[in-house]
Amino acid sequence: MLVFVTTVILYVFGFVFLYGVVRLGIRHGIEDVEAHRAKLLRAEELAAYQERTFVRENAFLTGS
Repeated sequence: MLVFVTTVILYVFGFVFLYGVVRLGIRHGIEDVEAHRAKLLRAEELAAYQERTFVRENAFLTGS
């Protein structure tokens, strides 16, 4: 009976531990995606700024 109770307790705590690990992994994954999204947004803004600057400096290439 003691072995059965010990097994059940370890089994339940194993699932609780596994739930915590999965939840922590998902949280870190979401944080990584948000950080990556911010970097991509910044890169897009920088590319647009550089393109406008290039067009302004080299207006003869645009036919304007």
